[in-house]
Amino acid sequence: MAMKEKYELEFPINSSPQLLFQYISDPSGLSEWFADNVNSRGEYYTFIWGDSEEKARVVTRKTDERVKYRWLDEDDKDTEYYFELRINRDELTKDVTIIVTDFAEPDEINESKQLWENQIMDLKQVLGSA
Repeated sequence: MAMKEKYELEFPINSSPQLLFQYISDPSGLSEWFADNVNSRGEYYTFIWGDSEEKARVVTRKTDERVKYRWLDEDDKDTEYYFELRINRDELTKDVTIIVTDFAEPDEINESKQLWENQIMDLKQVLGSA
């Protein structure tokens, strides 16, 4: 299996960090834009897209700032891969951006970035900032 490469994307978003945090950390918020359905049991989240299901564990959660989800393998053990959603607020302009950190195989990075762009567009529509 090819090693995945880490990449980051940054998107301006017209929202308060508090509201945005609910949509990146709460199962019901995530299921409005990120996956078809999201279930959680404590720190363990199950993301459902159609017939596909992926499990992750929340490894970092800082209110109104960031959430980091580490993907789990079929034995529910941590993998080396994760995705992180960070909220950045410029102190001067008060502009809010969301920074996505994720991994993809080298030949799938552009496709993966496009997927995030589409999902962040969905998030902006849910937030009413599109």
